[in-house]
Parts: sequence; structure tokens; C-alpha cells
Amino acid sequence: MSGEPPKSEHGTPERILFVTGRLAESALRSVTDEIADSVKIEAEVTVLGISVAALMHTDWVSRKLELAERFDRIILPGWCQGDLKPLSAQFGCPVERGPKDLYDLPQFFGRGARQPVDLTKYDIEILAEINHAPRLTETETMRIANGFRESGADVIDIGCIPSESWTGVGEVVRQLRAEGHRVSIDSFDRREVETAVDAGAECVLSCNATNRDWAAGLPAELVVIPDDPRHPETMQDTIDCLTAAGARFRLDPILEPIGFGFAASLGRYIECRKRWPDTPMMMGIGNLTELTEVDSAGVNMLLAGVCQELEIRSVLTTEVIPWCQSAVREFDLARRQTYHSVKNKSLPKHISSDLVMLRDPRTPVRGEETLTAIASQLTDPNFRIFAERGEIHIMNRDGYWRGSDPYAVFDQLAADVGLTDSTHAFYLGYEFAKAVTALTLGKQYTQDEPLRWGFLTVPEISAVQRRKHDRDS
Repeated sequence: MSGEPPKSEHGTPERILFVTGRLAESALRSVTDEIADSVKIEAEVTVLGISVAALMHTDWVSRKLELAERFDRIILPGWCQGDLKPLSAQFGCPVERGPKDLYDLPQFFGRGARQPVDLTKYDIEILAEINHAPRLTETETMRIANGFRESGADVIDIGCIPSESWTGVGEVVRQLRAEGHRVSIDSFDRREVETAVDAGAECVLSCNATNRDWAAGLPAELVVIPDDPRHPETMQDTIDCLTAAGARFRLDPILEPIGFGFAASLGRYIECRKRWPDTPMMMGIGNLTELTEVDSAGVNMLLAGVCQELEIRSVLTTEVIPWCQSAVREFDLARRQTYHSVKNKSLPKHISSDLVMLRDPRTPVRGEETLTAIASQLTDPNFRIFAERGEIHIMNRDGYWRGSDPYAVFDQLAADVGLTDSTHAFYLGYEFAKAVTALTLGKQYTQDEPLRWGFLTVPEISAVQRRKHDRDS
């Protein structure tokens, strides 16, 4: 919905009927009162003869709901099953499902949540390094480069091997350029560097006292590093040399790993920004993400925040160690969020949950009373599965089973209902596995839906949809 208060076709506040069951009545009235005040609607709540609103079906609503007056819209519980079109025709107004959690109604009406923000903008460039490129085939190199680009990389960095001179670097750079990639070369070997630049590499990592005299004449941008990382002022002579030669360059004071001067090295980036306020800077973030045994998403977000605030406009990263297998995409998302936060002076919160992967942004709990009521009213053999408060809960018309051990729950369930169908057993085992994972990590579990893993979430076809597709085909 738009941010404007809903209006009926006559320009008056929209009259909306909210339909629910007995258990949710009090909570729903409280939420609709809040909505009515902020959105300027006329909200009415009607309670049908059922305790748990989630068990409603549109055929049942058609028989039970009676209207004594006209409404502009009717909103049913989000879990209500069945076709809505006959209800709209029956009652002469649009009938729709609300959110599955009634406490999400303010967001449903465009209130109580921030409006979507523009995350298309960013100003930090990602250089993604292909490590030990001389050891790879041209096909492998191109596959990695294309994967980096799909993840958000702006430049493909060719990582060479110290003490070796790679004769094939020029051909690889030309192939990458032919595929539309921008390329940088990571080497101190003069022949490698000059060959790569001649083939189209636009940036050279790195430059200091050991190579500045010949590197200054290259038609490429140079990354200046200190002669001694503990003393960023040792970049000054290289800066002077390159400036005199009219060379383009950016500064990288070198980020050190934790345990080897990490905090001090962060301080040096601040020092460099103060010392050279208008000079472009770069940060090699792989020294932290690759060398810290922790999921890299949070590390990338923090480093993106540092770079954004210090106006460090490029980073070098890679994806070698297993916990960094999505590091490029993580930083791409992080640079967009931190750009928005810094530019708008707002917290990087409620902007996007793409980087919330291990946990979930929110985990609503139905509670003991609601689950017990659901179980008491089931009249069909289909199983409903929930995971909350440390236990798996499964129920149908034949009973309600619960517990923290999925094997024990399944064994008791199988014994009570005589479960012998392998397809059904497989389905329950699959859902139980998801439920246990959710309980272990504090994630939200919803039956027949995938667990949420941020931007890594894989869409999942529910068992019902899958069987329908199989029948139709």
C-alpha cells in the first residue's frame, strides 16, 4: 500500500472488516485500534465461531460470516486457506488475506515499519582477487572472474606468485578484457606487471620504494603501500615520486590481521585520511576476512562501515578459505547499506536483512495456549508442525506430540498413528530436520517453507505444491 491513508471510492476513510477467531480477538482489536489511529481507517473486528483463526477455510467463512452493513474491504487471517474470489463476489467487496502474524498488520498498512530504501547506490569499488592465478587454467580463471562479477565485483585482480615470473599473464588479461572485465595485477615482478598493463590491466598492486622508479611511468593507477606498515609516513617518498611523474595512485596503509596489530593498523587508516585528506585510499580487507575463523558477513559489514566513514573508496578481497565463500557478495550488500546509513545519518538497521544469515530478524512465538487450541480443533489427518520454545510440536486429528528430540517425537508419533508410508515419513523427517536447525540457531520455522538464510536463501517448493505439479504434469 502507499503511504497515504486508505480512502473509499467516495473519498471517506476506508471501512475495513477484520475477521478472526476467539483466541486472537483481544490482540487483533488492540492492533487495529493502533492502525485506525495512524492510517485513518474505520476498523471493525468480527469473531467467527472458531478458536484458532489459522484453521479457517474460505468455504467455512462463506457459511459463517454474515454482514449487516457494507464494508470497503474484508481482511481474513493470513493462514486462511481457499479461494478468495467467491467471497469477494458474495460480499460485494474485495476480500484478501492479511499477514500470517497479526502483529505485522501495521507493516501491512505501511505503518510501523520503515519504507523500503534505495540500495542501488554505493561508492566503494570492489577488487576481487583470483589467488595463485598462474596455477589455474584459462577456463578456471574465467569461471572465477565471472562469478566475482555476478557477486558484485567491479575489478578482477590477478594474484601472481612471488619469486615466479608468469609468461601467460598477458593472454589471461586480454581474455578477461575481451569478456568485459576490468583488471588489476597484483605483482612486484616488472615483466609481469608491464605485460599485464600492456594487455589492459588498469591498476597495479602495489608500489613502494622497491619499484616506484619504473612503476611511475606505467599508464595505470598504482596502489601505494608503506615501506614499513608500522609507519605510514614511509609512503611519502613514493607519493612524491609518483606525483612528480604525474602518475595516478591510491594509498593502502595495510590492514593487519588480529593478533598482529589489527587495531593499530585501523588507526593508521584514520591517520592517513587526516594526513592526505584528498588522496584516494584502498583497504585490503582479505587480511581480516580470510585470516579470522568466523563467518565473514559481519566482518565485511564492519569494514564497509569503516571504509564508508573514512571515504576509502576501494577494497581488495577474495574467496579462498571456506568461511569466505560469499565474501564478495557480502561486501557488495554491505557497501550499499553503509552508503545509505552514512549519507542519511541513519543506523544500518531495518534497511535490509540480506546479511542476517545465521539468525533471523524476528522469531514470533504462538505460545502454549494457541498451539493447544489448534491441536484440539483439528479434524483431518494432515500434520501441522511448529518449532518454538525448544521443542518440535506436531499435531493432527489423532493427537499432539512434542519434544526436543526429533527421533523420540517421531517414534511416539509412528507408534500412535501406525505410520508406515515411506513418502510421509520422508516428508516428516525433512521438516523435522529444518525444525531442529531452526531451534538450534534461534530461527523461525514455518512448515513447507525454506529456512531463511539472508541472501543465501534457496526457494523451496512445498510438498503440497510439488504433488500438485506432479499431478498436473
